[in-house]
Amino acid sequence: MSGPIDKDMIIGEVIGKYPATEPVFKKHFGKGCFTCPGSNNEDIAFGAMMHNVDVEAVVRELNEAVTEKKTKG
Repeated sequence: MSGPIDKDMIIGEVIGKYPATEPVFKKHFGKGCFTCPGSNNEDIAFGAMMHNVDVEAVVRELNEAVTEKKTKG
């Protein structure tokens, strides 16, 4: 499934533009993601590598969160 979010996007920009993605970032990267200075210049792929998680799964869940938000209102 493709969507508006891809692995090369900056974490902080995604959170700012798509607040519904916060729970997904918390699940995979932890709560520290929101206070980490790196979130403003690190992309999702780097975050996934640093947290040893599958980047494709993270991106898929992020896009699902955005899609669900759009359909729910």
